[in-house]
Amino acid sequence: MDIMATIKDILAENLDIEADRVEIGSSFASLGIDSLDMVELICELEERCNIEFGEPEGLNTVGDLIAYVESL
Repeated sequence: MDIMATIKDILAENLDIEADRVEIGSSFASLGIDSLDMVELICELEERCNIEFGEPEGLNTVGDLIAYVESL
């Protein structure tokens, strides 16, 4: 599964963030993603990837999120 593509799809569909703005080093703050948006993103990732996030901490960039999902 391409986690980056999934994240880009979710951000484009749910938060109207253009996929070409999303890079591995993009911080969530630079993309305008607040804590409520982050909850929405995580919930959608859990559903699409059939995973359980738990209580992740220190997720500041798209790369952090990808590394976390790959560790599950």
